[in-house]
Amino acid sequence: MLTLKDIARHVGVSASTVSLVLNDRDSGRVNPTVAATIRRTADDMGYVPNLLARGLKTRKSHTIGMLSDGVASIPFAGGMVRGAQDTAWTLGYLLMLIDSGGNHDLDSAAVKSLLQRDIEALVFAAEFHRDVELPLVPTSVPVVVLDGRSADRTDVDSVVPDEEQGGYDAVRHLLEAGHRRIAYCGVADERYIAATLRRRGYERALSDAGIALDESIVVAAPGPDARDGFALATALLSRADRPTAVFCFSDRLAFAFYQAAGRLGLRVPEDLSIVGFDNQIAVADSVLPGLTSVALPHAEMGSWAMERAVLRIRGESSLPYEHRLMRCPLVLRESVGPPG
Repeated sequence: MLTLKDIARHVGVSASTVSLVLNDRDSGRVNPTVAATIRRTADDMGYVPNLLARGLKTRKSHTIGMLSDGVASIPFAGGMVRGAQDTAWTLGYLLMLIDSGGNHDLDSAAVKSLLQRDIEALVFAAEFHRDVELPLVPTSVPVVVLDGRSADRTDVDSVVPDEEQGGYDAVRHLLEAGHRRIAYCGVADERYIAATLRRRGYERALSDAGIALDESIVVAAPGPDARDGFALATALLSRADRPTAVFCFSDRLAFAFYQAAGRLGLRVPEDLSIVGFDNQIAVADSVLPGLTSVALPHAEMGSWAMERAVLRIRGESSLPYEHRLMRCPLVLRESVGPPG
């Protein structure tokens, strides 16, 4: 196994000098040219530092734990993990992920396992935007909630998508296309905070445009999937005074409107304009014409959560704890046109 002494002999310096350089403690203590030679030689010789041994000395593992309650198994939410992982790596940290699959009985055991591995911070990633009851974590370990907000602690940072702004921008886009009779298809499941916020954005956009809310074209499916919305979509589009456009809580519900429109002989966007939410590529890019949809900024949220965790690790205790709203961009495709 290659040691510091091997590198020292090769360069012609002491092992302590090599240690200073490879532990980034050489500034003002080792000639920069010599330091560069040591680093280059270490790379050429294939030296890999023993981080476990270094961690025992410094009490720093450079590891951040992420506890997910299902995010890792949801394709369109995987951006949160990718954003967190990429940022952690850039900042010099390793991300250790445990996914409980939504089994909350496993959360405490998972946190204990992560703490036993000396994580320096914990990021809790929620499957969907909601209030989160955090498992017990020592206050000495910084916690950041990703896609949620702590229901029981005020000493944590958190980040969620700005669902209301996303709904507002979706309806503004339909209004700018000339629509005035715009339906909304939400969900009745009270677990979804997003359902309330997206509808609030819908209503605010109509109000700002001077359009009175018509409750008869506001419907709620039992869930966010296409099968939950097909009957509602068919009934709504069969009316003599049917809407010319619809904003849907999810892309999957938007797909139900595509199906219902096709069954009824209506064309998208000539007879019906549709905007979804989530920007699920498997849906939005697969339907014809492509679905205009509000994107969830999952990668950006994951990155922000990791940056915040590292700030806390590095002692930025003067920073106030923050609940960050992350803007949701509207991704334009071909499902919106002027009223027929």
